[in-house]
Amino acid sequence: MSDQNQLVTFQLGEELYGVNIMDVKEIVRVQEIRSIPNAPVYVEGIFNLRSEIIPIINLHKRFHLKKVINSEEDELLSGFIIIDIDGMKLGVIIDRVSRVVTIEKEDIQPPPQMLSGIGAEYIQGVVRQEQGYLIILDIRDLFNPKELQKIADLRR
Repeated sequence: MSDQNQLVTFQLGEELYGVNIMDVKEIVRVQEIRSIPNAPVYVEGIFNLRSEIIPIINLHKRFHLKKVINSEEDELLSGFIIIDIDGMKLGVIIDRVSRVVTIEKEDIQPPPQMLSGIGAEYIQGVVRQEQGYLIILDIRDLFNPKELQKIADLRR
C-alpha cells in the first residue's frame, strides 16, 4: 500500500481542488456543449468525445461557486476534466487545470469547518499549502446514485 496519493489539481472559483489521478481519464479543452432540456440545473449539457457521449457537469452551479474571470492565458488552461465514476464518464468544467501532484497521506487533514463552497461531505481532506489549501474531492460522493442515474439517462 502506498502512502502517497497522486492528484490532478485544478482551480474552481477561488480554490484549488484535487482528485485522485486514477479517477481522471483525461483533460480536454473546452468543446461545444449541447444543452439538454429538463436536465438538472448543474448539468451543462453533453458533448461528443470520440463518438462517446459525455455529460458535462458544472460544479459552479452545483455548489454555488463564483466563476473566476480568466485571463487569456488561463482561458487556454480551462476545459473539462473527464472523470470515471464506476464506468460512467462525466466531464467536469474547470476554470484552470493546474498540475499533477504527489501528496503524502499523512499530510491530508480533515476539512476545516469554515471551508466555503463545496460541502464537507464531498471532501476527502485538505492539504495545507503555501497559498492556502488544496481541497481533495471525493468524486464518488459528489453525486448520489439517484443523481448519477439521472445523468446517465441524459445520454440516451
